[in-house]
Amino acid sequence: MIRFLSSILALFSVTTIYAQQNTVPKLVVGITIDQLRGDYLNHFKSTFGEKGFKRLLSEGVVYNQMTYNFPVPDKASAIATIYTGTVPFYHGIVHDKKISNQDYSEISSFSDDKFMGNFTTEKLSPLPIKVSTITDELKIASNGKSDVFAFAPDASQALSSAGHAASGAFWIEDFSGRWATTTFYTTHHPFVDQYNRSNQSLNTKINSLIWKPKLALDSYTAFPYTQNLVNFQHGFAANKTSNFKLLKQTPFINEEVRTMGVNAIESVSLGKRNYPDFLALTFYAGNFDNALDKNYSIEIQDIYHRLDQDIAELIDAVDKAVGIQNALIFVVSTGFYNEQEVYPKDARLSGGDFRPDRCEALLNMYLMAIYGRENWVKKYYNEQIYFDRKLIEEKKIDYREFQEKAADFLIQFSGVQDVITSYQMLHGAYNEAIQLFKNGFHRGVTGDLFIELQPGWRIVTDKNPTNHERVRSNAVTAPAIFFGNHLKPQKVERIIDATEIAPSVTHRLRIRAPNASQTPILKELL
Repeated sequence: MIRFLSSILALFSVTTIYAQQNTVPKLVVGITIDQLRGDYLNHFKSTFGEKGFKRLLSEGVVYNQMTYNFPVPDKASAIATIYTGTVPFYHGIVHDKKISNQDYSEISSFSDDKFMGNFTTEKLSPLPIKVSTITDELKIASNGKSDVFAFAPDASQALSSAGHAASGAFWIEDFSGRWATTTFYTTHHPFVDQYNRSNQSLNTKINSLIWKPKLALDSYTAFPYTQNLVNFQHGFAANKTSNFKLLKQTPFINEEVRTMGVNAIESVSLGKRNYPDFLALTFYAGNFDNALDKNYSIEIQDIYHRLDQDIAELIDAVDKAVGIQNALIFVVSTGFYNEQEVYPKDARLSGGDFRPDRCEALLNMYLMAIYGRENWVKKYYNEQIYFDRKLIEEKKIDYREFQEKAADFLIQFSGVQDVITSYQMLHGAYNEAIQLFKNGFHRGVTGDLFIELQPGWRIVTDKNPTNHERVRSNAVTAPAIFFGNHLKPQKVERIIDATEIAPSVTHRLRIRAPNASQTPILKELL
C-alpha cells in the first residue's frame, strides 16, 4: 500500500512539473531596451532595488551575451531581427533610415504613402518588414483573437515589434509629444486617446519637467573617471524645436512607456481571455546628448536607476494581472551603444579622419575619367555608396565591372579596411566577412558598395561638426533574459544569436515560428 501511494505521489509530482513547464503563457511581455549593456547592469547594481533588474537576474534564465550577426545594428534593425528571427537580408529593415529610390534623400525605413498618421504627419506602416513576426504568428494562431500592443519612443521600434497584424502600435511623436500611430492599424483604442488629452501627456507637462539626480551624488560611484561630479539639471522648455527628441534620451521616456504598458494591461484586460496576449515595450538606456561628461556620465547611472524602478513596477503590474507564472517576460538589448566619446585635445591616437564628402567627390571624378562626365555617385550614406543604377543601365555599362573598378579605387583610401560590392554579396565566393555584410544587405534598400573602416578612425561630417563618430569594432555586452512561465533560474555563459529569440518565444506559445526564422530554439526554454 505504501509503495502504491509513493508511486501515485511520484506520478502526480512529475505530471505537475510537466504541466507547469508546458503551460502556455496568458501574457507575453517583450521588453527591448535600446543600448542596454550587461556590464552596466553589474556596475550599477548598488543603485537597484530588489524587484527590478535584480529579480530578473536572480530568478530568470539569463544569457550573458547575445550577438547580432550583421554590421552595425541599430534600434530598428535590431528589434526587427528579434521579432522576425532572421537577419535584414530577409526581413528588410537594415537601419532606422533608408535612402529614397526617388530623390536619394533620407527617409524612415517604414515610410509608406498609402497610410496617414494619427497625431503625426508621418506616413508609415509595418509593410517594409518583408516576413512575419512573433506577433503576426500569434494573431494567425488565435484567428485574430489575441491582443497585441506595442509602445516605444520611436515609430521604427513600435512598428518592428508590433508587426503587421497588431491591435495597435504607438510611439511618441517628435514635435507634439503625443502617442502617435498609423492608419494601417484600424482598431480604435480610447485609453490612448484619453491619455493624449489628459494633463499627464508629455505635450502638457514638457515645460515643467526637470531631470536631476534621483539619488544623492555619492550613490553614483560606478565610474572612477567621472570628471564632473555635480548636480546636473536638464530642462526642455528652451528647446522648442527638439525638446521631445531630447526628452527621448532621458528617464522620462521610460516612465511614459511603462505607464502606457500598465494602462494597456489594465484597460484592455490583457492576459484575461482564452488566447494569449502580447505586450511589446521599448525602453531607452543610452547616453544623453547634453551630458556633462559624455564618456562616464552620472546621467547614464541615473537612467539605469530609474529604469530599474520602471521594470519593477511593470513586473508588479503583470503579477497582479495574471501572475508571473502565467506570464512570459523577456528582456533583450539592441546590441549597440552610442559612446558619444570625448577625447583629450592633446591625445595623439592611432587612426585619422575619414571624410565621406571627399570620398564621394573623388570617386565620382575617377568614374567620370573612365565612363564619361556624369554624376555616377548619387549618395554616401552609412558607410555605403549608392550609384545611379538607371544611368549605368542606360549607358549599357557592365554593372559588375563598374562596381569592381570603384571598389579598387576606394580600397586605396587611408582608413579603408575593405570594400565589398553588392555583386560579391549576392554572387561572390563565400567568406565570413562577405557573409556578415550579406546578412545586413537587402536588395533595393542598401547601397552598391559597403565600406569597412579601420577601428580608431574618425568619421568627419558637416552634419555633426562637434561630435564626430569614431569607428569601434569591439562588441557590447548585450544580455537576454527570460522570466516567469515556470522557467527554472539559470545563468547561461554561451553566446547566443539574436535570431534565436523569436523561435524560442513562439515555442513557449505553442505556435509556429516566424516564416523566415531558421535558427533552433534555445534549449533552456524547451
